[in-house]
Amino acid sequence: MKSLDAKLARIKQGKYKPTDFIIADAKDGDMGFGRAAPGPKRGEDRLKTRAEYLEAMTEMTKSGLVDIMLVSASSAETLTKQKLFARSKVTPAIRLNDTSDIWSQRGGTTKQTASHPFRSARLPDARKLADLGLYSVTYSNNVNHDLKSLEAYAAFREEARKLKMRHFLEVFNPAFDIGLNGADLGTYINDSIVRTLAGVTSAEYPAFLKMQYNGPRAMEELASYDPKGLIVGILGGGRGTTRDTFELASQAEAHGARVALFGRKINYAESPVKLVELMRAVVEHDLTGTEAVKAYHDHMAKNRLKPDRPLGEDIEITDPVLKG
Repeated sequence: MKSLDAKLARIKQGKYKPTDFIIADAKDGDMGFGRAAPGPKRGEDRLKTRAEYLEAMTEMTKSGLVDIMLVSASSAETLTKQKLFARSKVTPAIRLNDTSDIWSQRGGTTKQTASHPFRSARLPDARKLADLGLYSVTYSNNVNHDLKSLEAYAAFREEARKLKMRHFLEVFNPAFDIGLNGADLGTYINDSIVRTLAGVTSAEYPAFLKMQYNGPRAMEELASYDPKGLIVGILGGGRGTTRDTFELASQAEAHGARVALFGRKINYAESPVKLVELMRAVVEHDLTGTEAVKAYHDHMAKNRLKPDRPLGEDIEITDPVLKG
C-alpha cells in the first residue's frame, strides 16, 4: 500500500497522529512558470534543465520522505517509463488543469485578473500514468468568472469519475482585491469551499484540499468542519526562510491541517531532501523550528553546502501570517 492511502485511511477513521501528516513535493511548476520552473543551478549562472528537474523528482521519490510527487503530465510520462513509482510507496499525482491564474511567465500579468478555466492535460492519457491528480480553482467574487470555474470543475469531476481518477482540490487566494467590503479573505475562502462541495457526493469528492494558510483561526474553522471527510492541506507559496518552511508546516498541523504540498520551498532549498527530513521531525514534535534550522545549517556545513542566508537570518520568521 502507498503511504498516502494508509495515512488517509487513518485520518478518515479519526486515528490521526502527527506521524500520519502527509507531505507532497510539488514539482509541477512547469505548468505555471515554464522554463524558469526548475530554478537556478547552484554555482552556475543558468537555470537548471528539464533533466535536472526530473533528477530532483527522482531523488526525492527515492528518499521515501514524501507521500506524493506532484508533477506535470509530461514529467509523469517520463518518470513512469523509468519505472520510478513501480515499487515506491510514493504516490505520483498529475496537475490536471492549468487555469490562467497560475500562468507565471516572467513579465506576465495574467495572475492579476480573474481565473479562466483551462486544461492542457487529457484525462484519459493522465489516467494511464496515475490515479491521482490535482484540480485547482480560484474564487474571484465575480459571478460570471466563478460560475465558469465551477461549471468547468463539475465537468472535470464527471470525466474523472468515469475514468476512476481521484483528485485533490487546490484553492488559491486571489492575487488581487476581490471587493469583500472589509470581510475576511480566509472566511470567504472557507465558505466558498464548503459551499462548492456541499452538492458533491462521495463518488466525486476530493481526497483532500490544497490551499493557502490564512492564519490559525481560518485554518481551525475549516479543519474542524468535517475532519474525517474534508481533509485540509496547505500550499507553500514563496520560498521564505527555512524557519518559515518549518513554521508553516508546524502551525498548520497544530491548527488542523493534515497535508503540506510545498513547491518552491523544497525546490529552491540548498538540500531539499534534508529539508523534508527535518520538516517531518518538526511536525512530529521531535524538534522545534529553531532546532531544525540549526540542524539544517549544521548539515550544510558538514556537506560543504553554501547557505543562501546566514543562520541569524534563516532562523527568523518573516511571513506575516506566521508572525501573527
